[in-house]
Amino acid sequence: MDTALTTEQHEIRRALRDLLARYGGPGAIPAAVGTAEGYDPALWRRLAGDLGLPGLALAEEYGGAGCTTTELALACEETGRALLPSPLLATAALAAPLIAALGTPDQRAALLPRIADGTLTAALALPGGSLATALGLTGDNRDGTWAGGGRAGGIQAHGEAGERRLYGEAGRVLDGHSAGLLLVAAHTGGYPRSRTQVFLVPGDASGLTRTRLTALDETRPLARVELRDTPAEPLGADDTADAAAALAAAGRTAAAILAAEAVGTAAGALERTVEYVKAREQFGRAVGSFQAVKHRLADLYVRVEAARSAAYHAARDPEAGPLALAQALEAARITTGEAVQLHGGIGFTWEHEAHRYLKRAAGDELLFGPVHRLRDHAAERAGLFGPTTAASGVPHGAGVR
Repeated sequence: MDTALTTEQHEIRRALRDLLARYGGPGAIPAAVGTAEGYDPALWRRLAGDLGLPGLALAEEYGGAGCTTTELALACEETGRALLPSPLLATAALAAPLIAALGTPDQRAALLPRIADGTLTAALALPGGSLATALGLTGDNRDGTWAGGGRAGGIQAHGEAGERRLYGEAGRVLDGHSAGLLLVAAHTGGYPRSRTQVFLVPGDASGLTRTRLTALDETRPLARVELRDTPAEPLGADDTADAAAALAAAGRTAAAILAAEAVGTAAGALERTVEYVKAREQFGRAVGSFQAVKHRLADLYVRVEAARSAAYHAARDPEAGPLALAQALEAARITTGEAVQLHGGIGFTWEHEAHRYLKRAAGDELLFGPVHRLRDHAAERAGLFGPTTAASGVPHGAGVR
């Protein structure tokens, strides 16, 4: 397999980096997160219109660029480097793949072109409080316990197939306060025939209440979504689709994309730290010239580059997404923490951007981790702890000696 980036992929990265250098970056974050949307709508329109970011991995028949996950991962690496507040991850990495996988031809034709041109943003509302478990990243999502298991709790769907109503609550929904469309996972059929199904809920639906929450990382807006007898349309022609499997497949792909974004966050923090220690002087010489500082920076560089290699591999093979995400989240946490330390006293101030990188790394691990559970579940799926029966009935790790 050729792991080198193509000319087109380098051009996507260069064009996006140049645009974000002009219109984004840490200096633009306070104004962007202070908007009602939680991001800069004008910049989002530019990213969608000029670069086609939300449609990079969508098929051309739906107005997308027809590229692969790799191109979207490269774009997210650059948005992570700039700490860009945007609905790109929630819309293009989480919601759009589910619509493409489960939606009817009419649903795909109605929704995906609007996602591709940036006029429609979407969010994935999953009950249970653990996005990582619902996506099958840190545990098996097939039993549905994360969504209430058909008993009390979670989100329940009632009514006939043609007219469903949702009742329940989902917390910590990424970009849930401003998305024009919500993809809501709910239980249907009652307890005896309980199964998970994904529903489409417009942002202006009756009975829908969305509350923006105070988040550790303000560049990742989170919301509490409450549904009270809210009308919803099932995603797909019927309820026979395996929603849990679709969520797990989308989760692995999203993990690869998020790994690349976390690498961008770590790389951005490291680059700014190197620039600082080269300019900051102590005892008549640059701080970066001291051997102890050099060694710490070298260790961080190796960690970031290793995580980048894992993220690029996962973008080509999403099965490796959870492990790549674990490595990237760990690299981001360690690198951003060291960045605060190596900046000295100024790194602890609210005015400096170092704390924003640290909060992004910590917030991502809270949402999609923790790291040890990502690795534990990946090892379990690989059969490292003994044979584990997969959904297909084939033992994980069969043939491994």
